[in-house]
Amino acid sequence: MIYGMSSDIKSMIADYMEKGFLENIIDMFKNDHSLYCLVGELINDERMRVRLGTAALVETLSKDDPDNIANAVPGIAAFLKSDNPTIRGDAAYLLGITGSFEAMPFLAELADDDNLTVREIVREAIEEIKVKGS
Repeated sequence: MIYGMSSDIKSMIADYMEKGFLENIIDMFKNDHSLYCLVGELINDERMRVRLGTAALVETLSKDDPDNIANAVPGIAAFLKSDNPTIRGDAAYLLGITGSFEAMPFLAELADDDNLTVREIVREAIEEIKVKGS
């Protein structure tokens, strides 16, 4: 649980995402910006549909709610320290999608990751943020 957010809410969002209720979840996030802190935890879910749905959520919110997407950065960045390179790569990818310059210091720390794929994703994420910021 991050930032004191109820694990029940996180579980409910993940379950809804697994069932394909992405539009409902997007509306929830747009109406309650405190939910942004949960995005990182969603990419750590064992269910593939939840992880894929999280990427779609971040992509949609970065376009539809750009003023608030930076609120997701700390929660996502926490997973850049995961022992699992897939999770680190997913976190870097999501940070790139946010387009938020707040993600740059976190990504820079991972530029020399032991895993080649993670390093490539980090480079792509940094480029994506630079392009969105220009």
